[in-house]
Amino acid sequence: MTQYAALLRGINVNGITIAMADLAELFRELGFSEVRTVLASGNVLFRTGTEAVDPKDLAADVAERKAAIEAGLRERFDYDAYIVLVEAESLDRIIRAYPFDAEHDGWHPYVMFASDPAALTELAGHARELEAADERIELGHGVLYWEVRKAVGVKSHFSKKSGKPKYRDTTTTRNLHTLSKLIHADSDA
Repeated sequence: MTQYAALLRGINVNGITIAMADLAELFRELGFSEVRTVLASGNVLFRTGTEAVDPKDLAADVAERKAAIEAGLRERFDYDAYIVLVEAESLDRIIRAYPFDAEHDGWHPYVMFASDPAALTELAGHARELEAADERIELGHGVLYWEVRKAVGVKSHFSKKSGKPKYRDTTTTRNLHTLSKLIHADSDA
């Protein structure tokens, strides 16, 4: 069986409210097993089928499952669904590759995912504009790592850049600790 993490963008904000129990139920109805949710921000860990996907077929499998999940979300919850679907072992590698101190006191550790890798590359180009005393970014394998002082948060230069509509519709950001809970913790639903 292959294990995946689905990261839903834009739920439980801006009027799109989905209970995690209902979300988990949808994933089970779609035929997935061992469904777990973490926090109310749309983080789902689940298993597929009975056999692991051959690594050479992984990209096609991800695309097919992503489309099925997005269609199910649209139909069930009536919103324009967008998810990032990551194979769990890849997500674990992403977590372990975090280039900053994940326990840096007074700082938030984040990982940004995108449906278009060019968006991450473009955002990474803003690294030189950032005040290192407040925040840092670094491009990773298919993600952008970001750490920001808690006192600065959403007022930071990078937060303002990445929050522009051209990025907001194709990216989703998760706290590193949330991702770790998703991969390593017990279920919320």
